[in-house]
Amino acid sequence: MNIETNNHSNSDWLNLPSLNSAVKSLFTSYLLVIGLGVLLATAQILMTHGMADGKIGLSIDDIVYSYHGDPAHSKIEIKLNGSMRDKASVADKLEIIKWVRNGSPEEQWEPQIKEIFYTNCISCHSVIPGLPDFTEYQEVKRVAKSESGATAASLTRVSHIHIFAISFIFFFNGIIFSFSIGIKQWLKIFIISAPFFFLAIDVFSWWLTKISPEFAWLTIISGVGYSLCAAITWFVSLYQMWILPRNGQVYKINTWRS
Repeated sequence: MNIETNNHSNSDWLNLPSLNSAVKSLFTSYLLVIGLGVLLATAQILMTHGMADGKIGLSIDDIVYSYHGDPAHSKIEIKLNGSMRDKASVADKLEIIKWVRNGSPEEQWEPQIKEIFYTNCISCHSVIPGLPDFTEYQEVKRVAKSESGATAASLTRVSHIHIFAISFIFFFNGIIFSFSIGIKQWLKIFIISAPFFFLAIDVFSWWLTKISPEFAWLTIISGVGYSLCAAITWFVSLYQMWILPRNGQVYKINTWRS
């Protein structure tokens, strides 16, 4: 690395510490908003998949229940003991679970069970698109069956959305990080490329877990892998844009050519 302290005229200097304030502001604004989005996404995962087994925190069981399913329990029971545990009283939850385990008999729906769903569930499960309509017995009956996990249709939909959206995030993170200095070229290439590899493994692991629960570990490993790489690019980029220039040095290097 060639360092000078007084010459700012070389147009070939293209690196994070040497960027002008306008470009730094653009990159920083993007990184901060993406960082907030990651925190919200993490919270959403913990409140949905993370409660699939009825316990706080993401675990292997959560992954298995979300993608492979749980033949021993219905989706309603899993939700009532998990992410929806605070949406009904203990007595109402026990009444619903007892009815579901008894085969969800239709003759008990009108006189006994319907009112419980109306009291606790239909404020969401009758107006929000995509959620089953709990004003209808057939819709309740459908989710009262043994939990079979994600369907092929839902996996296809979520997979392509996930790949397209997250790839763009990794792409722009990688562009910003590519201007970093003081990092060996092979390591920089790995940190930029690895998230795309882990993303592909992550999505592929959903389908494998749907087939066999043993593959749930791949989802955890791939998620940790691309999260770690993304965190490195985030922190290093912000550090080199705003902290590193405070040492008074000027870095004469074009990171896209060297």
